[in-house]
Amino acid sequence: MPLRPRLLRAGDLVRFDGRLQTVVALEGAAVRLVDEAQSASVVMLAHLLSSEDFEVVSATSTRIVMPAADVLEGLPDKAVERAGWWQWHLVEMLTGRPLDEPDGPVRPEYDPAVRSLRRRELAKAAELTAAGTAVSMTVLQDMRARFEREGVLGLVDPRLRSVPDGTGRADRRVVEALEKVVAEQAGRSTVSAQVLRRRMERLLEAENGHGTVPLPSRATFYRLLKAVSSGRHTLGSARTRRSLAKQPDGMFDQLTVARPGEVMEIDSTPLDVLVVHDDGTVDTVELTGIVGIATRTLAAAVLRPSTKAVDSALLLARAMTPEPMRPGWTDAPQNQQAVVPQGTGRDRTRHRSSRQSL
Repeated sequence: MPLRPRLLRAGDLVRFDGRLQTVVALEGAAVRLVDEAQSASVVMLAHLLSSEDFEVVSATSTRIVMPAADVLEGLPDKAVERAGWWQWHLVEMLTGRPLDEPDGPVRPEYDPAVRSLRRRELAKAAELTAAGTAVSMTVLQDMRARFEREGVLGLVDPRLRSVPDGTGRADRRVVEALEKVVAEQAGRSTVSAQVLRRRMERLLEAENGHGTVPLPSRATFYRLLKAVSSGRHTLGSARTRRSLAKQPDGMFDQLTVARPGEVMEIDSTPLDVLVVHDDGTVDTVELTGIVGIATRTLAAAVLRPSTKAVDSALLLARAMTPEPMRPGWTDAPQNQQAVVPQGTGRDRTRHRSSRQSL
C-alpha cells in the first residue's frame, strides 16, 4: 500500500508525473524534485499531495545522500571503513532494506510503512548491542541526522574532514562556491562583500538546487571570505588584484646556464623620454630587448611606440643575424672572416703572378 505521510522530507523517493523523483528541497509550500535523468522541477506541495499518481516509494531515501566515489578520497582507511559500516546500518534502518539489496525484501523490524522512526532506531540499537557493538540512542540519532544531512561524509569524524585552509568545518560546497566567486572577481571591478555573498548563493542554488545547501551566517561568511581571499586583494584595488592574479602559483626555480645563447630572456619597458616618431609626432617609446642569461649581454633591441608581435619577430631576426650581415652593409665586412678567398679564380691567379714578378 503506498505510503502517504502528512509531511515530506528532503531525501524521500516519490512517484509523480509517471516517473520516480527525489525530493531535494522544500521551501514553504514549494517542493523541488529531481528525476533519475537529473531533470529538476518545482511543484506546489498541495498539488503534489493531491495528485492521483503521487506516492512515496521510500521515505528518507538515501539517493540524495549518496556521495560521489571520490568524496572520501584522502581520508584514513579506518575512517573510510567506519563510515561504510555506519552507512550500511543506517540505510537498512531508514529504508528497511540492506544497502547491497535495494530491491530486496523489507525487514519487518525496519519497515518504514508500519514502524515509526523511533521504533526502528530502538531495534537497530538493540541489534548492534547484541552483535557486540554497544551504541547509545544519542549516538545513533546523531549519526542518522548527519547522514541524512551530509551523506556518507557526515559519518566521518569532523576533525578528519577539516582542511588547513582556514575554513575549518564549513560545508565544502560553500567553500568551493566562494572560491569560484573570488577567482572570477580577479578580472572585474571591485564590489562589496555582500555582492560576493549574493553571487555565492546564486551559484550554490544553480549547482545544488534551491535550499539544498545550508547558507552560512553573516559572520561565518566574512570569516570564510577572509580565508579564501587571503593575498588576492579581492575587496581592494582592482589594478592590484589583476596584477596579483597574473603571478604564477609557485616560485620560480633557479636556472643554471653555462653556455652563451642557451637561455635568452625578452622583456619590454617604457622609457620616460620623448622622441620624434616617423610621422612627426612626439611621444614616449618602449624598449624591448633580448638578453643572454649566461653572458648578460644584449643580443638585440628595438625602440617602438608600443611593442607588437611584428616587433618581437624583428627582435629575434636581429638577434640571430650579426649586424654586419644585415642589409645595408657592404660585402667587405661580411667576407673578412670568410675561409674561402674572395674573387674569382682568374683574379687570384693574376694576383699571384703580380706577386711573383715583384
